[in-house]
Amino acid sequence: MTVTPGTTPAPPGITPAPAVDITELVRLRAERPEAIAEAAARRTRRPLLNDSGRLMIVAADHPARGALGVGGNRMAMANRADLLERLVLALGRPGVDGVLATADILDDLLLLGALDGKVVMGSMNRGGLQGASFELDDRFTGHRAEDIERLGFDAGKLLLRIDYDDPGSLTTMESTARAIDDMAARRLPLFVEPFISSRTTEGKVRNDLSAEAVTKSIAIASGLGGTSAYTWLKVPVCDNPDDMGEVMAASTLPAVLLGGEVGDDQDGAYEKWRGALQLPTVRGLVVGRSLLYPADGDVAAAVDTAVGLL
Repeated sequence: MTVTPGTTPAPPGITPAPAVDITELVRLRAERPEAIAEAAARRTRRPLLNDSGRLMIVAADHPARGALGVGGNRMAMANRADLLERLVLALGRPGVDGVLATADILDDLLLLGALDGKVVMGSMNRGGLQGASFELDDRFTGHRAEDIERLGFDAGKLLLRIDYDDPGSLTTMESTARAIDDMAARRLPLFVEPFISSRTTEGKVRNDLSAEAVTKSIAIASGLGGTSAYTWLKVPVCDNPDDMGEVMAASTLPAVLLGGEVGDDQDGAYEKWRGALQLPTVRGLVVGRSLLYPADGDVAAAVDTAVGLL
């Protein structure tokens, strides 16, 4: 199955996204579900790192946690056809190495033929639904290590938010350690995204991006499991980007920077990433909403700018 150029003209100066035939995707899913496994089996693979030793990954695992909002639009990621079109456009840009997503999105991208020669990362724990009372008890409801191995994917990713006042964090930590062991047993890289978190008076989970908190989260995540040989870190740029050198000195594990929500100050986010990317343990970027849904609507330009930082 292939995608075709979109029929709706893009604004002047903006690269149009390819059109995705949802009818054909649904037909394949209904009539030939085995087509997904077949597409995975014939997918052209590549090493995790290419000659540059850098990684540029587009993230799209937010919807499975009920996190559909971008900026002021609470349902920005709710339209699957639109999301897939943005992903296919991003994956086609020079310098983009791959994608991080849950099974439903990766299955669609496999059927669309968009994952050949790309790094494919399966998202493992999405049970900590955004806004839920159990948000910090982040169960592993996504890819298992055996799924990533069976499908020939290249890595996994998990989210680890540690709230010292929420026992659910301990459950997540223990599950994280076992996932690290399971992935290492298969010699598959696992990207761990740690935060020190707490709840506001309104009950909303807030991640602490102070230098001390990010350093603690890195130290805790680095020590999980029976081996760290296949563990990578996926870390935020802390509140003061000048602190990142000291923060990243907390571990020798290779790391990538996460994007998160950047609001309207896209240029400011680029500058934060640019400085941190010069640090010895930082090997790339894993960015989602800020590239797929930029304020000006130009996905290609946002992706190209991020690639240029590497």
